[in-house]
Amino acid sequence: MAALALLAAGVACAQTAPVHSYRVVAAYKHDPKAFTEGLEYRDGFLYESTGLNGESSIRKVDLATGTVLKQMPLSTFYFGEGITFFGGRLFQLTYQSGIGFIYDAKTWSPAGNFHYSGEGWALTHDDKRLIMSDGTSSLRFLDPATLRELGRITVRDGGRPIANVNELEYIEGEIWANVWQTDRIVRIDPRTGQVNSWVDLAGLLKPADRTPDIDVLNGIAYDAAKKRLFVTGKRWPKLFEIRVVDR
Repeated sequence: MAALALLAAGVACAQTAPVHSYRVVAAYKHDPKAFTEGLEYRDGFLYESTGLNGESSIRKVDLATGTVLKQMPLSTFYFGEGITFFGGRLFQLTYQSGIGFIYDAKTWSPAGNFHYSGEGWALTHDDKRLIMSDGTSSLRFLDPATLRELGRITVRDGGRPIANVNELEYIEGEIWANVWQTDRIVRIDPRTGQVNSWVDLAGLLKPADRTPDIDVLNGIAYDAAKKRLFVTGKRWPKLFEIRVVDR
């Protein structure tokens, strides 16, 4: 009986979270030159941060047409990463420079900066704290007023750490994240780091839309008022509204 109990415990520990599929609701134009690092939906517009030294920027984008309505370049010294809006401010990470930038949410005027150890990949928030990914299996929680680190969680599925956690979006009590170099989104319990489920987006961008410049799936935005979920990728020519469905 003891052996059976140990076996059952081992199976439970190794159990992985369920995997869901998707249905495309709509497809929109997306700038195929945009190396997408962060994506937000706010007040009827998309806000996107792009990466690479010399190409990094923050953009305000018209969803219906894909037109860039406003653009702010980042110094060529920096590789821009994820963004999030919180408390009237816009926060932006950089990749390996250890510095983040703060702007006024309306005017995008500089409003300060902050520093962190390791790499900066993505940002979101839960209405109380900023949530940051750094390319590992860890997520950091930051005080939005002081940018002091408040704690961390490790993202795990069945006890296995999930590395390369990338772009983030906080959606109805869960942290949704791209996993770099995969076609999957992981849905994370923010209290424990445990994976609640996966969304497999394989086949989302059709072969006819793929060019040599196409890079990985990256970018999640959520329209909470209308419960619309948007996803795209680095240098993808399209941005999609999708609905998560059972396999």
